[in-house]
Amino acid sequence: MTDKKSTPEVEEVVASDQQTETEDTSIELSEVEVDQTEIEDTAADKQAIESLQTEVNSLQNALVEAQEQALRAQADAQNVKRRSLQDVEKAHKFALEGFSKSLLPVIDSLERGLETANRDEPGQKAMCEGIELTLKMFIDVLQKHNVEQLDPVGEPFDPQYHEAMSMQESPDAEPGTVLAALQKGYTLSGRLIRPAMVIVAKPSETKIDEKA
Repeated sequence: MTDKKSTPEVEEVVASDQQTETEDTSIELSEVEVDQTEIEDTAADKQAIESLQTEVNSLQNALVEAQEQALRAQADAQNVKRRSLQDVEKAHKFALEGFSKSLLPVIDSLERGLETANRDEPGQKAMCEGIELTLKMFIDVLQKHNVEQLDPVGEPFDPQYHEAMSMQESPDAEPGTVLAALQKGYTLSGRLIRPAMVIVAKPSETKIDEKA
């Protein structure tokens, strides 16, 4: 047998093949490293996007809450303003109501004075004229402040504005009609401050017997 001896050409080919294999392996490892890097970069980008989306959602929720708080604050301010105006209006009305009520007994006295006075007597005629003038001035002042007098004689009885003191038969009036006002009533801006004390007509017993 003859021993095979390595020649320089064979060794060179073998070395070249090994170098090629090493380079291929290095390329594959490099590609793996590149893929791993891309995966890591993609994961990092995804995490960053999720973080930004979370922050955006948080800011949007904060904005919605701030808008709701602003709307509530605006509504509260409007309610406070409206209540303040109502309180001022009520205070004004109540003050005016108290002042008006304090004048009503004076007006009642002047009206009773006119009813009891004898105009035929020379000495009382001038006095009656003075009382009438004073009474008119009082009524005019009240009307300027939306205080109206209720004199319901001849009108149907209205329990919202009238207080029945008694009932009487009357051949000339329909049942339920106000025959007389013992004391006149008053309203302030349409609201009752004192009812009129009245006498109301009732059906005559004769008519009731006839119907029976």
